[in-house]
Amino acid sequence: QVQVAESGGGLVQPGGSLRLSCAASGSISNFLSMGWHRQAPGKRRELVAEITRAGLTHYADSVKGRFAISRDNAKNTVYLQMNSLKLEDTAIYYCLVYSAGTDYWGQGTQVTVSS
Repeated sequence: QVQVAESGGGLVQPGGSLRLSCAASGSISNFLSMGWHRQAPGKRRELVAEITRAGLTHYADSVKGRFAISRDNAKNTVYLQMNSLKLEDTAIYYCLVYSAGTDYWGQGTQVTVSS
């Protein structure tokens, strides 16, 4: 069983920045991939960014050039640096760990972009 916990959400003005953190139990270097998904009110959950064990990254088109995913294996933590935030980035952001054929989700952290 992998425990996943997100932090770092909050309220920010358009154009601002936030950094989300995802701490996982166990060594993240063993996980096949880790990623961030988000769900806005009335919308389906969508992939935002992911990073594989090999270090390959993938981003949704809507966040390319603004968001960056990274990881610190020593801290078993994955980060999502979010810059130039827009109103439409408002959502609950969830961390997903994919390991040994199983998805492990965190409980989410709220990001609100508002003026």
